[in-house]
Order: sequence, then C-alpha cells, then structure tokens
Amino acid sequence: MAKILISAQIDVDPARRAEALETARVHIAAALAEKGCIHYDWSACAMNPARINVFEEWESEEALAAHFRDPAYLGMRDHIGRFGITSAVSRKYRVDAEAPVYDEAGLPSAAFG
Repeated sequence: MAKILISAQIDVDPARRAEALETARVHIAAALAEKGCIHYDWSACAMNPARINVFEEWESEEALAAHFRDPAYLGMRDHIGRFGITSAVSRKYRVDAEAPVYDEAGLPSAAFG
C-alpha cells in the first residue's frame, strides 16, 4: 500500500492570512485525528504574503478517500473559502519509494536504496 502526499498552495487576502491560519487550527486538529492521517499542516509562505502552504501525508488512497468524506474536510473547505481565495493549486502524489535524506555520515543523498 502506497502512501499519498498532498502539496497545495492557497492564496488568500494577505490582510486575512494570519486569521485564516489561526482559525484553521480546529480543522487541522480534526484532520490529524482521522484514521490514516500521518501529517497535516498549513503554514504561511515566507516568500508570498498571500500564500498558505498545505502539506498532507496519508497512509493510503483509502484513508484519503475517507478524509474527503469526513466533516473535517468539509469544514476546512468551507473555512478557507471565507478568506478571499485568489488562487489554489493542489497536487497529490503516490509514494513508491521512501528513504532518509541524510546517510549515516550525515551527508545528503538523492538516491533511494
């Protein structure tokens, strides 16, 4: 069973981004409590004052499908929509290999295996 990663960039009114992030905590916590959720985070982009970066990691396609049916997802979707979305791009990735970035000597490696 392959893990699923989601990377998204959501642009909102820059004057409301901090509020959007702060008030999203309840939705983030709800997603993190779902079965199959490994990681779920929203953060402010350091380079774009409008951007919220979203990163998710799910145990499987089935776990992600369940998330899309869960009230946490619906609440999050409705929540972020109230902050003046000007752009939104999201992509999902099925992970076929996984390895540490740094080897035993502390050196970064692009290789898998």
